[in-house]
Amino acid sequence: MGARQMRLFGPLYERVLIWSRHRHAERYLGALSFAESSFFPIPVDVMLAPMCLADRPRAWRYATIATVFSVLGGVAGYGIGVGAFELIEPWLAQSHYWTAYQTSREWFDAYGVWVIFVAGFSPIPYKVFTIAGGVAALNLPAFFVASLIGRGARFFLVSGLVVLGGNKLELSLRKYVEWIGWGVALAVAIVIAWFMVRG
Repeated sequence: MGARQMRLFGPLYERVLIWSRHRHAERYLGALSFAESSFFPIPVDVMLAPMCLADRPRAWRYATIATVFSVLGGVAGYGIGVGAFELIEPWLAQSHYWTAYQTSREWFDAYGVWVIFVAGFSPIPYKVFTIAGGVAALNLPAFFVASLIGRGARFFLVSGLVVLGGNKLELSLRKYVEWIGWGVALAVAIVIAWFMVRG
């Protein structure tokens, strides 16, 4: 298979850049941030970073939008865990998230609400932990604060790196986006495999 056929992330990156310059981009970012924290599989960073590249003076505004709506989505995920887990449990049990969900319950038993802070900042699927937090009936105000700190730290870090990187970062992303994309995909596969082995 030739290099041209293997190009997956480059065209996707260019498409997201176009979306990030749309006049409704902030609404899309807010909707994606909300959905990603409760049920949607696409991480917020794939839209946040290009939006910050496209309009760096507004990077902190974009980070704030992503943080606020992600935390609200996390509360929605918590609500799913509290009131609707029985409805989604059959689907969750058949999905690749099930082992991660079981692990999250074990971590909640051991570390409590601190797990939400770590999950909010890390590349671990945040939605799994918000739903599990509801099932575990974590203290909601503490859950909210931990989500705000974890999500805010992640999104403001992404925005800050983009602002600091500037044009050099954009050129590097365009040049190495395929390597970065496949590297992230490999990392996600390793994390999922690790969860499965632990299960």
